[in-house]
Amino acid sequence: MSLTGVLLLLTVGGLTIVLAAPAAKTENPDSREYKSCSPVVIAHRGASGYVPEHTLGSYALAITIGADFVEPDLVITKDGHLIARHDNELGLTTDVGSHPEFADRYRTQWVDGKQISGWFTEDFTLEEIKTLRAIERIPDIRPGNARMDGIFEVPTFQEIIDLVKSMEPSQKRNIGIYPEIKHSTHFEQLGLKMEELVVNTFHANGYRGFEAPVYIQSFEVSNLKELRALTDLKLLQLYESDVTLRPADQVARNTNLTYAKMLTPEGLKEVAKYANAVGPDKSLIIPRNNDNTLGEPTSFVADAHNAGLQVHPYTFRAENEFLPKEFKSDSSRNARGNLKGEIEAFIAAGIDGLFADQPDVPVILRGKCSHN
Repeated sequence: MSLTGVLLLLTVGGLTIVLAAPAAKTENPDSREYKSCSPVVIAHRGASGYVPEHTLGSYALAITIGADFVEPDLVITKDGHLIARHDNELGLTTDVGSHPEFADRYRTQWVDGKQISGWFTEDFTLEEIKTLRAIERIPDIRPGNARMDGIFEVPTFQEIIDLVKSMEPSQKRNIGIYPEIKHSTHFEQLGLKMEELVVNTFHANGYRGFEAPVYIQSFEVSNLKELRALTDLKLLQLYESDVTLRPADQVARNTNLTYAKMLTPEGLKEVAKYANAVGPDKSLIIPRNNDNTLGEPTSFVADAHNAGLQVHPYTFRAENEFLPKEFKSDSSRNARGNLKGEIEAFIAAGIDGLFADQPDVPVILRGKCSHN
């Protein structure tokens, strides 16, 4: 079936049926071995190259086209519910601006060292969030996605887990969940602690051991160390592209730890004391030359592997706007180029997995593999 056919099925008929149906009984994720394919394909915010990000439609399509993991970014509501949004600011990815009843919620605040104006999840209850509908974040690059504005609700973390479990029997494979905890220090300062809530939700749904199909990721450090004490689930340390930056928790604690220090061989060994994998911006593995072509690979992958860490870089996107010069199809921003060629270069550099907006591309590229 074509992607268009799958999408119509999901958004018009199939998705409603899947979500309305009770989840089929599946094996406890903690009791089954999870064998990943190589490279592991992580659907970045779902199949966000085809459907507005962080929606059940986006996750369902990602599963249907073969992604190993779906990746929800998690933020929290005023009343303590975990929901999937890339940021706590709602204006870029929902229709909150068209709701006059929420006009007085618009404000400006500091989040992770940046002054941001908008509507914030911590000012809304879950009931209020459920009145909003998702919109496309980058409609100029993805006008096809924008045609689906207003269709999907903002999902809770539990709804995403329920969707994954409901689709596993038909897919005949384990489907992983790969959440990122967003703005941990910011929310903690507001009294909205996320880490234990994420772990408790996973554990309550049967995801407990190291072999469970789960990674929990963060750009911060302290919360990952806290998570290591709370759970045996796999953890991933994210790295900003600007390695001179400090993680938000380290800024709050007034330390001098930068991402640059964390990517040295010694720094990676320190990361390996609490994390199982690292997620660098892909430019830290193969930087771009001044003419926007791919340069020579760095030692990052080898250094991480020497420290015992898997390497899952972000983010691979098919549109010309995001591709290296040699893989663009033409000069237009939103036309799709040769994403396959870019991914092949990174596979040759030794990566173990990758985050992709169009996860079908790496799934097809790697060919058949075995899931347990």
